[in-house]
Amino acid sequence: MAIDRNKIIADMSKVKAESNPDGIIPAFNVLVNQMPAQFWNGFTRRMVDAVADEVKDAVEELLINAAHECGYHTGYGIITSKEWDAIVKPMVGGVEDVLHGAFAVFTAWGWAKSEIVELVPGKRMVVRAHDYYEADVAQEYPGKKAPRLMAYMIRGVSAAFMDLAYGGAYDSTGKQGLYTFRCKQTKGIEKGDPFGEFLVVPAAEYDTL
Repeated sequence: MAIDRNKIIADMSKVKAESNPDGIIPAFNVLVNQMPAQFWNGFTRRMVDAVADEVKDAVEELLINAAHECGYHTGYGIITSKEWDAIVKPMVGGVEDVLHGAFAVFTAWGWAKSEIVELVPGKRMVVRAHDYYEADVAQEYPGKKAPRLMAYMIRGVSAAFMDLAYGGAYDSTGKQGLYTFRCKQTKGIEKGDPFGEFLVVPAAEYDTL
């Protein structure tokens, strides 16, 4: 692998992201915003905790889906941006390097200190995160421990990155390529584990996990 993860993180961390008059940040060929992590954690916690147990899974899937769609389009914006071309592209020798580079950018921008620890091209990816903002949701529960695994953003984005790598050509409509992979969280700092771990597999295999 030709990717220098530490260099990507160091260089991408220096990229300035300034908002326009409407408070939106044009970056990586997409529009993003900057909100406190506590806001997003509170939002997801209230959604999940407000519903009966029998529909919690459905609510969680909606949160993961939102991150999946966002990750697909934002991820494409990242890997086609001038920042990517300047910093990461010279290191890229293949699709797998693109994936490793994408998670380095993911880390540099503060979403999660995450990296790929296992990758079987087109079939399986394991991502490990030692720090991610969603883990802080534990602070809102008794004993500082969440009742469930709650890293919905990383789950959606990890699946989306695999979509971009192995799901075919990017489709701005999301009708093809999107949802070819799904991600299961197997460990979480919010539940007391030492790190978060995320397994991505083809969508057709997800229900067998």
